[in-house]
Amino acid sequence: MPAEALPEAPEGGLRKVARVVLLDPEDRILLLHGHEPDDPADDWWFTPGGGLEGDETREQAALRELAEETGITDVDLGPVLWRRTCSFPFAGRRWDQDEWYYLARTTQTVTEATGLTELERRSVAGARWWTCQELTRAHETVYPTRLAELFRRLLDEGPPAGPVTLDTEIV
Repeated sequence: MPAEALPEAPEGGLRKVARVVLLDPEDRILLLHGHEPDDPADDWWFTPGGGLEGDETREQAALRELAEETGITDVDLGPVLWRRTCSFPFAGRRWDQDEWYYLARTTQTVTEATGLTELERRSVAGARWWTCQELTRAHETVYPTRLAELFRRLLDEGPPAGPVTLDTEIV
């Protein structure tokens, strides 16, 4: 899961991250295909998003990251669906993150990653729209690991009344 330009988290703190669960008119979810910069075989799928910059809000970061990573700017940003703390190795170090997942909808389905950082250019291989059924049947690694189940619940029940705290994931 690419960690963008990856500004350092506060001493002993978690890097604040905003992610986007982007759905198209057919209720497909957009995932990015990432890999270790020096090992394309070590790969996974993940939602667009990244770390907050400066004094921006999580909402602002979600929209900025989505635009940079996908070129999609015509978005209706909805509520925070899930919150997750995670820790994972990437690009030679460990990343500890506090992630908020925003629901968003768009009619714009063509993607073009025009704002990637140098590290992202070396570690993001593309994007793909997934149906819930495709995601449920996938054998690839996907983060968060319960995304297929969470996606199904979102489609069946709609957004939760408030953000759901997901289990901490340590990779």
